[in-house]
Amino acid sequence: LSSTELMPIKKSAMKALRQTKRRTTRNAGVKQTVEYLRRMTQKAMDAKDVKKAEELWKSAIKAIDKAMQRKVYKKNTGSRMKSRFAKRINALKAAK
Repeated sequence: LSSTELMPIKKSAMKALRQTKRRTTRNAGVKQTVEYLRRMTQKAMDAKDVKKAEELWKSAIKAIDKAMQRKVYKKNTGSRMKSRFAKRINALKAAK
């Protein structure tokens, strides 16, 4: 226990802390997955591999939508991510 993390006294506060820790861990995992897919899509786009980029982009969109549904990302944040990637992929297609 660090000095910044105070131990709750009430039973309900203890439960809330346990829940928060569990949710934080789960949310971090979801965000990590989304970030990984975004990075892989970006690498494919840098390599000018349109087919692979589109494939990865679809799975990234699916992950972002699930994260938004589970309230890991806010609605606008997820929409902004998807929009920016769509713009980049369309520009890559147009360049070919």
